[in-house]
Amino acid sequence: MTAARLSIGITTRDRPAALERCLRSIAVVAHLSPEVLVFDDASSTPVAERLAASDMGTPLRVVRDTRGPGYIAGRNVLVREASAPLVLLMDDDAALLGSEAIERAMWLAEADPRLGAVAFAQCDREGVRWDDAMQPSRARTPCYVPSFIGFAHLLRRDTFLAAGGYRESFEFYGEEKDFCLRLIDAGHRTLYLPDALVIHEPAQAGRSRQRYLRYVTRNDCLTALYNEPFGRLVWLLPARLALYFRMRRAWRIDDPWGWAWVLRELWRNAGDVLRDRKPVSRETVATWKRLRAAPETYVTLNLEP
Repeated sequence: MTAARLSIGITTRDRPAALERCLRSIAVVAHLSPEVLVFDDASSTPVAERLAASDMGTPLRVVRDTRGPGYIAGRNVLVREASAPLVLLMDDDAALLGSEAIERAMWLAEADPRLGAVAFAQCDREGVRWDDAMQPSRARTPCYVPSFIGFAHLLRRDTFLAAGGYRESFEFYGEEKDFCLRLIDAGHRTLYLPDALVIHEPAQAGRSRQRYLRYVTRNDCLTALYNEPFGRLVWLLPARLALYFRMRRAWRIDDPWGWAWVLRELWRNAGDVLRDRKPVSRETVATWKRLRAAPETYVTLNLEP
């Protein structure tokens, strides 16, 4: 049997309709014979039971964790369980529009060892791309970006594992930024393909603006604590804490004690930070800042198939 070139991993919890739509969309890459894995994050009705009565059109394996560790931990599990060198991770509310985007991303990742991840552009089910402000970059040509958006992204499995994967202590939001910063520090880059569209129809189940605000603040602070050189940390950490109040006011969120929750969470994670803190180099910080200001055009276009 020929080894799979691609593993597809999907994380889900109590969103059966979205999951089925996502799984059915994989038919567009059936000719690639991908390995398909689903992480069931303690759904109230086990995913394997729900799918037993449905024909998804492709073989798949469900990995269930009854503890409900969250989608970040689920993504780590999916990459570890994958057998292919390339892993396409998708949220359950994402769906493939066609095969060209995935095949192109795979080809480039296989041809260029500098690439640690490939980012896709978000679109609706009709293929209409989201506003550029909601994409990894406003650029319309292939370019290096500081980070991808986690709804759908292609990873080189060995590079992901060597970099330590996602920090599971983040629980929700921000793991991509932290990982991509470490990816840059390891000498790799994230490539954004603006014409490689993947459907994203965010499901509202389980979403909370208050929770989002708290975790954005908490995890931006943790990213700084884990990765930033001390000279930047002393001013960057207070600045990120202050953003909580600015965002709360701008988004008109009623969360008067959210700042106290953030501080408690930072204290709770202090031991892990002290144990695992590994500041990135100043060169890495400079590269991150440069890519945020102006993504670099991907110049190795002679690799195009």
